[in-house]
Amino acid sequence: MVTVRDLKDQVVLVDRHDAPIGTRDKLEVHRTGELHRAFSVFVFDAEDRLILQQRALDKYHSGGLWTNTCCSHPRPGETVGEAAERRLREEMGIHCQALEHQFTFIYRAEMGNGLVEHELDHVLFARYTGDVRPNDREAMAWRAVTDSELDQELRTLHDRFTAWLRICWPMVKERRGAVLRRAV
Repeated sequence: MVTVRDLKDQVVLVDRHDAPIGTRDKLEVHRTGELHRAFSVFVFDAEDRLILQQRALDKYHSGGLWTNTCCSHPRPGETVGEAAERRLREEMGIHCQALEHQFTFIYRAEMGNGLVEHELDHVLFARYTGDVRPNDREAMAWRAVTDSELDQELRTLHDRFTAWLRICWPMVKERRGAVLRRAV
């Protein structure tokens, strides 16, 4: 019998077209480098700044690195949108239901600790004007940055950012016009 805890630690394996082909333990998938479904949420504040989080130091990879507002994996049977809303609440204390799916991309990156990220990553945008209250088990800090500030930091301090943020940030900037113009 599959328990709720089992589902929490499972990721959805997919083909290159995002068709599910199975489920597997999250840590095992990051050891083997199998392609799996993920999402990255980019939340912009009222001043059009991106809310970044600094990952908690004890994350299984990329601890202490800065990244987009929220990133994770949907559980089996959970939609990307449902998972993104859930993780925004759990990680950053952000209650946001007006997420807009923008695009997907596939990347593969060695994490340097024997783990591999190989994800079909769904990218979602939102605008949020409420309080940000990160869960310190997930994010040790947060800040809001302008596009130009992030561009500069990615050029000069790139090793302080997650691989997926460095890869997808240019694509995010191309699609910024699609961000919701209303606060949620």
